[in-house]
Amino acid sequence: MSAFTIDVATLRTDAERVELETDATDIGLPSGQWVGRVRGVFQVEKIGEKVSVRGSVRGVAELECVRCLRPFEHPLEVPLVAYVERAGHASRSEEADLERDHDVIFFNGRQLDLGDVARQALLVELPITPHCREDCKGLCPVCGADRNVAPCHCSTGST
Repeated sequence: MSAFTIDVATLRTDAERVELETDATDIGLPSGQWVGRVRGVFQVEKIGEKVSVRGSVRGVAELECVRCLRPFEHPLEVPLVAYVERAGHASRSEEADLERDHDVIFFNGRQLDLGDVARQALLVELPITPHCREDCKGLCPVCGADRNVAPCHCSTGST
């Protein structure tokens, strides 16, 4: 169980604001790639055995620019929506299908661990080809000079 856990038993029956914060490694994010802590702010609504969670998760990833190969920090704030039901109301295979195909999470009735959902939300939003900035000029393919620092004067005429 991660530190991204809500104690559902202590929630009021109406909507409640919940803030969670933990180290990135605590929710399964790779160490060294994430800077600082991961923070979540959620509106949690409890109706009987069902809970809905709406909010956002924030974290900062350290990435490498695909153009100039320099490391840079990339802040992320991603929405998180989950519908939660107490386990045992359906068969295990039905619960597994619902968790995989929909935003439904099953929990033990007391502790709701949002660590895995938060990790997945952040990882999905990482750019496939990260750029330190949109106008990054990258490295010269001939001499390898960083075109962001100074123009390149190779025989190809590329600047």
